[in-house]
Amino acid sequence: MTRKGIAIAGNVLTDNVKIIHSYPEKGMLATIMEESIAVGGCVPNTAIDVKKIDKSVPVTVYGKIGKDEKGIFVKEQMKEVGIDVSGIKESLIVPTSYSDVITEKHSGARTFFHNRGANAEFCIDDVDVDNLDCKIFHIGYLMLLDWFDKLVDGNTGMAKLLKSVREKGIKTSIDIVSESSGDFQKIVRCALPYCDYAIINEIEACNVIGVEPRDKDGKLIEENIIYAMKQLMELGVKEKVVVHCPEKGYCIDKSGNLTVRDALKLPNGFIKGSVGAGDAFCAGCLYSLYNDYKDGEMLDFASLVAASCLSEKDSISGVRDVEKLKKLFIEIKALS
Repeated sequence: MTRKGIAIAGNVLTDNVKIIHSYPEKGMLATIMEESIAVGGCVPNTAIDVKKIDKSVPVTVYGKIGKDEKGIFVKEQMKEVGIDVSGIKESLIVPTSYSDVITEKHSGARTFFHNRGANAEFCIDDVDVDNLDCKIFHIGYLMLLDWFDKLVDGNTGMAKLLKSVREKGIKTSIDIVSESSGDFQKIVRCALPYCDYAIINEIEACNVIGVEPRDKDGKLIEENIIYAMKQLMELGVKEKVVVHCPEKGYCIDKSGNLTVRDALKLPNGFIKGSVGAGDAFCAGCLYSLYNDYKDGEMLDFASLVAASCLSEKDSISGVRDVEKLKKLFIEIKALS
């Protein structure tokens, strides 16, 4: 059976982006220079990015919103680019989730203050697995989906969902949030045997295994990252582990082949904000996997998609289609 399209499930929210000059010390004041509201979370960010890259790819989404203006806004933003939003359910009890994203103007560094909202209610009953018809099913973020993250008898709802999706012959993919408290390792490890792809950053990869991604000076400890990737494969990931960080992208496949690519060198002033860059990289990977790119091509393309995201303050405005991405690559190289 030939399957088409990408399904993306998980967090649905709005990002309330606020630009400040720099973070204040505790108890002090920082002036908000600019602010805007945009879609946020794994589902809107990644799905819209994939659709912007190539509108011919069928994209369906699964998640939960509140019966409120924020929910309507996010749903309409996805519908406008041609995404099938029939899998988005509504809660009658809690509001649409949101994050206040505080971003430093010059560095692009950001901090998130998150309200889980309807995402906490999203569960396996909200995904019609029996009628799921796609080539790849991607879900994120583990550690921010309360029902799916709950440990019961040593297993999680996420593991149950991924197992049922794989049994239909659909490739599965996960993304994780950068946190390491509580049962982080147990929760993530439960899902790994039912994943074909894990697309995560260096912090997340190393936290799952319990090693440090960087030294005290902030420099990458590359041997730890590669070790963590190999261990993730040993813990059950079936096809590929992809790790991204500002400096590089890494991919290891089921045969143990390691591919490493440097991130694009961006010219001064290019970065307007970093919110959504990880989701953009993920979208680039999903598009590449969908089209059977080689690992090096995938890492290069995903890096370019992430770079395009960095060119705007919100999570989706900077991402463009394949032809425009090629032109952007030429422009970046000329300015670097």
